[in-house]
Order: sequence, then C-alpha cells, then structure tokens
Amino acid sequence: MPKTKDKSDKVKDPVDKDPLKAQMRSYLDDSDHLPKKISAGDIVEGTVVDVRPNSLLVDVGYKSEGVIAGKELKSDLDDVDALKVGDRILVYVVTPEDEEGQLVLSLRRTEAARHWMKLETAKEDNDVVEVVVVESNNGGVICDLCEGIRGFIPTSQLDASRVYANGQRMVGHDISSRVQERLSSLVGEKIKTRIIELDRDKNRIILSEKMVTQARDLEKRENTLRSIKEGDVLEGEVSGITPFGVFVNAQGLEGLVHLSELSWDKVENTGDLYGVGDKVKVQVIGITDGGKRVAYSIKRLQEDPWEEAISKYKIGDIVDGTVQKVVNYGAFVRIGEGLNGLVHISEMSNNLVRNPRDIVKEGEKVKVKILSVSKTERHLGLSLKRV
Repeated sequence: MPKTKDKSDKVKDPVDKDPLKAQMRSYLDDSDHLPKKISAGDIVEGTVVDVRPNSLLVDVGYKSEGVIAGKELKSDLDDVDALKVGDRILVYVVTPEDEEGQLVLSLRRTEAARHWMKLETAKEDNDVVEVVVVESNNGGVICDLCEGIRGFIPTSQLDASRVYANGQRMVGHDISSRVQERLSSLVGEKIKTRIIELDRDKNRIILSEKMVTQARDLEKRENTLRSIKEGDVLEGEVSGITPFGVFVNAQGLEGLVHLSELSWDKVENTGDLYGVGDKVKVQVIGITDGGKRVAYSIKRLQEDPWEEAISKYKIGDIVDGTVQKVVNYGAFVRIGEGLNGLVHISEMSNNLVRNPRDIVKEGEKVKVKILSVSKTERHLGLSLKRV
C-alpha cells in the first residue's frame, strides 16, 4: 500500500530556498522605495538637495528631482532666501514632466493654495476677511485678498454709505457717474468683509461688507421677526433710497416701502421725500419667505386726503390749483395737500387742443372746476374750459 503524504507537510516554494530571490521578493513587496505617483496640482513634501542662485532642486521621492525656478521661486515666506540643502519644504506640482522630461515645482503656488485653504476655512467659519480695494466698476469693487487672489464686492453688498450719492441710490441702468466716483474713491481702502461665494476652480470669490456691518442687527432682526405681525407699527431708519421706493431698517428688520406706499400724494422722486438716516414710522404690511421679503408702508399711518376731499369739495366747485405735470392726454393739477386731479385734454378748451402744453405749463396757477370725485377709484376729474 502506497505511503500517504502527511497533511502537515507543505510543499516549499523553490524561491524560499534561494536567499537572493527571497530578498528580491521582499524588495518588490516594499513600496517605500518606489517612485511616488504625483499629478499636476498636488502639494507634496520634499527635501532641498541643491541651492542655486535662481533655482532650487528638490527631491520629492519622484523618479527625478524637481526644479523650482524663476517666478515659481517667489513666495511670501520670510525664510525663502535662507533655504539650504536638507531643508524639508512643501511644494506645488506644476507638471510631473515638461517638454524636457523635468519635474517642475513651485513655491509660489504652494502659498496660493494655502491662501485658498485659509479662505475656505474663513467661509465655513463665517470669519471676517479684510481686503484692499484695487479697482472699481459700475457693478462694485475688485479687492485684493492676498497675493494673486482677488475677490469682488457687488454694489448691493457694500455698506449703504458707500453707494448713496446725495441721498439717492442709483441701481441698474440708473447708476450715475457720481456713484462711480464714490466707488473709485475707495481704491486703496481696507474693507472688512465676509465671503458669500468661493470657487477655486473658477477663481471666483464674492464678498459682502454688509454681512459685517449688519451683523450686529442679526439677533435683533430674529427677535423682531418672532414678535411682529402684519399691521404692527415700528420705528425705523431709512437705510436706502431707490427709484422704486425706500428701504427702512426697523429694529434690525430691513424692508421696502414701495413707491406706492410712501405717500397718498403722487411721488415723482423718492429722494425728495427722504434721505438715508431719516427716522420714520412704518406699518408692517407683508412678511414672506421667512422674513427675507418685508413690506412696509408709511402712507397708511397718515390721514388719507381723499377723506377730507370728499367732505371739503363737491362737484361743481371752482377751486385754485397748481399744474403739477403735463402729459399728452391732459394735465395733473393739485388743488390741495396730497390731492391731485386730471384735466383731460377734452376739458382744456372749447377749441380743439392738439398739445396740452400749448394751454398750460408746469407750475402754473389755474382755476379748475370739479367734475367728479370718486373715493373708490381715487379719481378727481377737473375742467379748465368750464370755469
């Protein structure tokens, strides 16, 4: 009967019997000696192996030593000139292999990458970042955050005092040369900001000064939002003026008083009524999007002149008035505080009128006859020819 092989017996690999081959296998299994795999954009640690007047040679464990030369040698580190053979440094991989097969490294871009990482941390932590204005345009100002990295503060994100000229804020196509002059005067000035948007790939950084200057209002704003309701009356301060209304900050809650809610009278120019910093009382008439959109009214806290008009005037009365505006279809005439009526072109003269400006001029004193008073439509019909 053949002798069975003991299961405990193992067939030894012939390589195990050869010390040289065993050493080779151990060498191949150990990856520490193998060249690193690096790509453009990597930040790696290396050892300075040669210092030359305008370049450094650095060993980063790659198949060849890397070179740092020219502008890539520049850095905001104070000890760049003191680097010596044997020093360990962080470098940025520009390209693993240029046209000459050389590994190209950078100190300058390493610092830029560090700055971006610091900015990313600042955005996450909502930290204040101080910037220097270097250029301005109609949309806002361009700022220097650190060497080689720039950001943009839109006009809407600048503090109100920087974008208001003579109490009038210009937006969109209404941006005036005076506003541009104010923005241009900021060049060289330091501004404290917070980062709204940061995209390293697109080299895009959007900043906000208002997030810093209005930070003190955040807690007050939240408290106000929790405690108010539509119809409440608040005391506030005009924080901005635009052609379509004024912004009012009331107890930390900024909202818009639309042009139609400023006065019972016809408003031609919002800047004629209010200036930035004016104290006003407002009524809350709308809160939407969790308080992101707040609507206020000023005129609803004032007596409606139409109530007085109905009691003071009647159809057929002849009254004194002042021409406020002349249009193609007639003229608007004010006969009392906040009370304007229309003299239609057909009521200007017994003769045919082709151009109302041939009959009256703005600012002219006239006598008019009241033809109709409508409270529901808030319409006052007047006549010149029937006087």
